[in-house]
Amino acid sequence: MRTPMRNRLLALACAGLVLATATAPAALAATAPAPVSRVVTIDDRGSIVSATLLARMSAEQVAAHLTGAKFPVPARPQGADLYAVVYRTISAAGTPTTASGVVALPARSRKALWTVSYAHGTLATRAYAGSVADGDGRAAPLMFAAAGFAGVAPDYLGLGTGPGFHPYMDAATEASASADLLRATGELARRQGRSLSGDVLVTGFSQGGHAAMALGKSLRGDAAYRLRGVAPISGPYHVREAELPALLEDRLDPHSATFYLAYWTVSMNRLHHIYDSPSEVFSDPAVEKLFDGDHSFEQIAAGLPGSPRDLVTAAYLERIAKPSGPLLRAMEVNDTTCAGWRPGVPVRLFSGRGDKDVAYANSRYCLRDLRAARVKASLTDVGDVDHMTSAYRSLPEVLDWFTALRRA
Repeated sequence: MRTPMRNRLLALACAGLVLATATAPAALAATAPAPVSRVVTIDDRGSIVSATLLARMSAEQVAAHLTGAKFPVPARPQGADLYAVVYRTISAAGTPTTASGVVALPARSRKALWTVSYAHGTLATRAYAGSVADGDGRAAPLMFAAAGFAGVAPDYLGLGTGPGFHPYMDAATEASASADLLRATGELARRQGRSLSGDVLVTGFSQGGHAAMALGKSLRGDAAYRLRGVAPISGPYHVREAELPALLEDRLDPHSATFYLAYWTVSMNRLHHIYDSPSEVFSDPAVEKLFDGDHSFEQIAAGLPGSPRDLVTAAYLERIAKPSGPLLRAMEVNDTTCAGWRPGVPVRLFSGRGDKDVAYANSRYCLRDLRAARVKASLTDVGDVDHMTSAYRSLPEVLDWFTALRRA
């Protein structure tokens, strides 16, 4: 076991799992998932396969949970019902599939609820996603439900109970899986005698910042919703311009950079075929098998070296520095979540200049793209802090801004 790498990846696990959560909600009145009784068609997108009540929490229980998770507690919080939802969506190939996620509905507020979608940080293990394990995928929806919103958090494809591999950093499926959970939330709300207003706010952390921008961009063209604001935190919006240069210039933590590069490479190969054999890119071809969704962070840590240069071949490092062909296309198609927006929806970016996991330049380039499209956008530097701390410092500001937008 490479102890430094193991410890660093366990810290990353906390970032994706909870931003260091404490007590899990007690499960109450859980129901077994309903079987899929018919063939799924694309027209079924967003319909519910099953909805399982994970917990019914009082305002005091929600506040205690959020405090333990280092999440802000809203003023005058209310209780919430927390659900794990399995719903129909589409795969990266556009074919029917299912995905899972979390929905939290507030106890007192029942009519014309605004919805907040929260996208979680990087997870490489399906069993760590919010629908099946405690983490930020539960804490964030609870936080927003306690403030009177309908809070939702998609697991994305291939995590939680979703079949297949997770298409890590694939903007298209981040957006489609997130949008279809919004549709499922509307159905769940109706079943519970609630109603949603159609007003949507979007946020997310780390990979979830990228996913939040992908979802926000897609909702700008969806007449079913009124996108009111987007507030991504420390997202890798520009892999080619910001993240990979920082990696190649040794400006990132080597352990986290190794993990992200390995995961991104395996995922992009599944989507864009950037290599024929893992030996073409990895010094140890067995690395590819670590990212099947079933290996734990401990197992992944044990199988990874301590730096990107020990992870990949010299030839692949050269390809990354000067990408072309499928590798370039993989970057280009996913580095556009901040570009091509229509003005009319405000975007507030949050990031920390001391972040050694996701380079601060990602947010600067995102701001550049948004302003070029005449979007009302800002970037808040939350300080010379690490990746996880950037989330802790940003979340209270996101919650306050979303609450103010609803009151406006």
